[in-house]
Amino acid sequence: MSLNDQPTRPMRKGPLIAATLGALLIAVLIVLGAILPAEFNRDPLGLGRHSGLSRLWAPDDKTVDANAGGVARAREYDIAFRSDVVEIPLGGFLDGADKSQLEYKVRMAKDATLTYAWEVTGLSDARDFQFDQHGHTLAKAGEGMTVATYRKGNALKQQGALTSPFAGIQGWQFTNLGDGRAMVRLRLAGFYELIPAGQPGNEAGVVANVPAAQARPGLSLAP
Repeated sequence: MSLNDQPTRPMRKGPLIAATLGALLIAVLIVLGAILPAEFNRDPLGLGRHSGLSRLWAPDDKTVDANAGGVARAREYDIAFRSDVVEIPLGGFLDGADKSQLEYKVRMAKDATLTYAWEVTGLSDARDFQFDQHGHTLAKAGEGMTVATYRKGNALKQQGALTSPFAGIQGWQFTNLGDGRAMVRLRLAGFYELIPAGQPGNEAGVVANVPAAQARPGLSLAP
């Protein structure tokens, strides 16, 4: 009789139970010490933290429709990106409306984006300064304009971004209600065009990227 023909003796009950319990213990340790920390971010034994397995866990990603509502969140534009600084001097309320208030706008295509920040110097009370942020189309003869008002009120500074809902001009009406002179420092960046002096949106003839003393060549304020 060869060795292969010898009958196999079954394992005794005691060692069998011990082997089963040992395997079960190892399986539990693997689940608690490795699988839970790595897959479910739970570490009841603290082994995942010490072994580094906890760093393998990551929450499930959530996918968002970037064009939900028919609005494209990422766009490309035909015109170049630009940035400008516009310093706008304003006379006091007693100097007359032509000196204490003006409109300043830029040209924007539909869906173009502008980021902006402006701040007033020379005034300390927000009640002395009024702004009206709005835009409109440039209507042809016999046609009405499309107008949008975004924000208006009293403040000494504002910052944010605007995506133009139509092709036209976008900007602000600034009004100094105080007795003293003021200066608005407006910073712009994005996809837009400056409006030449005298054209709609820049009837006051404001010049960008020059000191305030040169920004309104036609402005004359009594000393």
